[in-house]
Amino acid sequence: MSGLRYRLVAGLYDVVSLEWPVYRAGRVAGVAATALRAGDRVLDVGCGTGLTMPLVRASVGAGGAVVGVDASPQMLRRARSRVDRAGWTNVHLMLADAADPPPALRAGPEFDAVLFVYALSVVADWRRAWERAIDLLRPGGRATIVDLALPANGWRILSPAARLACLAGGSDPHRHPWTPLEAGFVDVRHEVLRGGHIHVVSGRRSG
Repeated sequence: MSGLRYRLVAGLYDVVSLEWPVYRAGRVAGVAATALRAGDRVLDVGCGTGLTMPLVRASVGAGGAVVGVDASPQMLRRARSRVDRAGWTNVHLMLADAADPPPALRAGPEFDAVLFVYALSVVADWRRAWERAIDLLRPGGRATIVDLALPANGWRILSPAARLACLAGGSDPHRHPWTPLEAGFVDVRHEVLRGGHIHVVSGRRSG
């Protein structure tokens, strides 16, 4: 999604994004596939308004740490409101381009898990964003990508609606950004939801 789109829809994003009827299922499945544990340190790349954070925070508990990164000040303001309302002192937000993590992020300890939830199909330089985030993941840590494609097989009848949703959100449904994860990680699991519109791919970084 372009910066202009974010500025226009940030205040209503949680409503107009079809989160609950369509995309929530992928978010829940993605966090479950990551198998987070209490005390884990998690990087949420392209965190947007923070819709994934309640799920991640519930998994890592008060002893863990969650860092959300997004390039949109408007979306991060919504995420900050969510964090402040919940009183989470171990959830931190950073304004940054996913393809160019700030030095403070690179200087910190490695992460136990990295999440990209509906993010890599939007980011222009998505391969660089993937590589930079994985550089911050510890050996044995888990990466999860939740993203979009066009429905397949008997679900193709829904392709026009899926194309419209992707166009509205600035997503490229032909990108399939989970392919580097499938090629370079171990213990890879690939779950397909909503007739192939949502893909949840998770794997462990080899030592």
